[in-house]
Amino acid sequence: MQNLRIFHVLPLKFFLFVVAFAQRHFSTRLAVLLVSVIGLTAHAQVIAPAGSGATTAPGAARPGTSSGTALPQGINATNIPANIKQQIKGQTTQPKAQPGVNGRTSPTSQSITDRKLLTDPVQVSPDTNNQVPMTDEEIIKAGAERAQLREQQERRRKTFGYTLFNDPAMQKTFEPNLNIATPRNYVVGPGDQLNIQMYGFSEAEFSQTVSPDGNVYFAQATGVGPVAVSGLTVEQTKARIIGRLSKRFVGLRTTSYGPQNTYLEVSLGGTIRSIRVTVTGDAVRPGTYTLSSLSTVMNAVYQSGGPNDVGSYRKVQLIRNNKITATLDLYDYLLNGIQRNDLRLQDNDNIRFTTFLERVEITGTVKRANIFEMLPGETLERLLFYAGDFAAQAYKNRLKVTRLTDREVKVIDVTTPEFKTFALQDGDVVNVERLLDRFENQITIEGAVYRPGQYSLDNNRTLKQIITTAEGLKGDAFTGRITIVRTREDLAIENLSINLANILAGTEADIALQREDQIIIPSRFDQVQQANISVQGEVNSPDTEIPYMANMTLNDALLRTGGMKESAAASVVEVIRRKKDADPRSASAQIAETFRFNVNRDLSINSDANKDFVLEPFDQIIVRRSPNYAVQTYAFVAGEVIIPGSYPIRTKDQKVSDLVNQAGGLTPQAYVEGATLVRPVKLSADEIRRKQRAIDNVADNLTKTVVETEVVSPNVAEAIGINLKKILAKPGSSEDILLQEGDTLRIPKLLETVRIQGEVQLPNTVKYRTGQTFQDYISQTGGFTSKSQRRKAFIIYANGSVDRTRKFMFFNVYPGVEPGAEIVIPKRSTTPLTAQQILTSTVGIAGSLLTLITTLILLTRVN
Repeated sequence: MQNLRIFHVLPLKFFLFVVAFAQRHFSTRLAVLLVSVIGLTAHAQVIAPAGSGATTAPGAARPGTSSGTALPQGINATNIPANIKQQIKGQTTQPKAQPGVNGRTSPTSQSITDRKLLTDPVQVSPDTNNQVPMTDEEIIKAGAERAQLREQQERRRKTFGYTLFNDPAMQKTFEPNLNIATPRNYVVGPGDQLNIQMYGFSEAEFSQTVSPDGNVYFAQATGVGPVAVSGLTVEQTKARIIGRLSKRFVGLRTTSYGPQNTYLEVSLGGTIRSIRVTVTGDAVRPGTYTLSSLSTVMNAVYQSGGPNDVGSYRKVQLIRNNKITATLDLYDYLLNGIQRNDLRLQDNDNIRFTTFLERVEITGTVKRANIFEMLPGETLERLLFYAGDFAAQAYKNRLKVTRLTDREVKVIDVTTPEFKTFALQDGDVVNVERLLDRFENQITIEGAVYRPGQYSLDNNRTLKQIITTAEGLKGDAFTGRITIVRTREDLAIENLSINLANILAGTEADIALQREDQIIIPSRFDQVQQANISVQGEVNSPDTEIPYMANMTLNDALLRTGGMKESAAASVVEVIRRKKDADPRSASAQIAETFRFNVNRDLSINSDANKDFVLEPFDQIIVRRSPNYAVQTYAFVAGEVIIPGSYPIRTKDQKVSDLVNQAGGLTPQAYVEGATLVRPVKLSADEIRRKQRAIDNVADNLTKTVVETEVVSPNVAEAIGINLKKILAKPGSSEDILLQEGDTLRIPKLLETVRIQGEVQLPNTVKYRTGQTFQDYISQTGGFTSKSQRRKAFIIYANGSVDRTRKFMFFNVYPGVEPGAEIVIPKRSTTPLTAQQILTSTVGIAGSLLTLITTLILLTRVN
């Protein structure tokens, strides 16, 4: 723990005091920087590399000495770049051990200490629990071993069949089926339970378990002694038992006493004995396994994890009684599903994994790009079978084989006829390339033909042939000049301009086409500007752009827009036409021409001369709104009137008093002083931008005032303060304002309360009493608080109007209180005053004092 002395020299309390002092008297950023510097200093002393002067624990490698770990050739502790050291030290993620079957660790996996050395640059000393830094040689060794492990894992993953035998999720799937009929060739042994069923003339049932010495025993009543059955098949066991029981039950055989009339069957019972099988050789998990006696060789192969890195998939031997009984080729099972020589195991059998002879890797565009084990003499064609043959995009004419010679590496090109005879060797790498991303016989035609697209050059060798195949030219084809875009042999692109009209007429020779040619036949309409007719104004589909067509009339264009609206001024329909021949030298040259028409509702024109007015490209039709047309609008009355509801605005000069009369007048409970008029306000996008800009400009002027801004809404309802009492007393006066569409007049009942909110002791709603002042109502809430800003207090009356507190000398003159009013006491702002605000306040106070002193002096002289 000597590397952590800094935390003893700098106690925690002193450390916190320094940080707090820096934060309070300087800045938070300085405090964070101080914490970072101290933390980095401590971290540097903890993981200081060897040779930096850091104290090492007993048993750790000293600076400049070797730790006994061999480094890769050409690498030593002195020539390691700093960034490589840091990169190896930073790899602190512990690698997973190679998983085995049922989650057990493979015998080839590293120990915990080895894995710690590979992943952590601070290693654990074997003598103590102290952590000591790794030397540079140990860091490089750990990195080399980790790279070797990754390479080994990648090679295992690419070996065909390895994942099948070493997938933990599949181990329970490959177990023998115990619920099957008794195999006739099953060899009976000690521990097997035999069910013996005798039926016919004589019936009996025996359930016997084979004893350790290999016998089954029957009841004394049968007169049959022990029957030795160990080592016999089920059929042989049945024959021997029948031979012994026939002495007691003569019907089991045909004799001189008569034909056979009793029968006997032997089957295995519920208890199946276990056998011990040994797996040796190059297996992932060699050893002795206890299996069911119904297990086969493949079950043992799965239990042992299959071949290891050097084990053979093609030659797995079953050794029984010191003889090779069968040899399994696992590829037969993996590729064809054939379980040839998959014999049933017997006790003390030995399964031996031999070492592979040849392994070949195939890469590229095949269906299974893996490493395959090849038997001596197997050819490239067989390898393609193991790889699932070529993929669809594979180049099949030639394969590249990289082969290891005695001295170096060479490349062999193998063509298709040689696939059946080319024998592979150990270490070969076969690469299957992809097809070229190009067409060998494709040409393209596009433009003014009936069937544009891609075509084969084999059937369309000339320009006229491809046009005929595309079912000919369209009527709008521009044959004076077409284009052929050609890709030359050097991949350069060239443009060929052809006069197709001469070729079709026979005055010029036909053009021979080449691979990748692109024929472009333009349309005559592509050479002109697209013309439209626009219709605006009082039509059912305004702002419509109509493609121009020859002989289109004004009636046709209005019909395309759905006809005119009811609000249209049919007698003033205008067509605006641009002038194409304006004199550019004239300052008053006419640049547009206007035509006016009187159009009936059936879209006919009241003029024989302009009955069929033909439009020209880019004409603009404007249907204006009738000046006498107005959509019916309504205003609303709510509250204390005789008949509340919506009422039409009958005249343009209708006012609030007229609306009250339409509603039948006021009820006795109406509180006229609290009446409000709510009006919807709709702002355009330009008005919203200008209003928001004005608010932002005021808000940015921090030296004068502070404004809390809010987003301006396009559709809002604003309350307009009106004095309905004066309006009804004198209808038509200046107080009686004009009504607009959507106005709502709200007349409440007689209000009897006053609401007090803001900076008071207890905000509350109290009863209105005649004669009580502003201070009386404040007293009913407990009075002002220490943060009350009294001179800014204001009242919101029931009709929406607002009155503020005024100041006279040093005294606050509060507004009067009416029923339904709301008293608001603002809170004193805690925003620090600017220098200009302080100066202004000081000058104001000084002026007030000077005025007071002057007044007192004058009063004194008068007295």
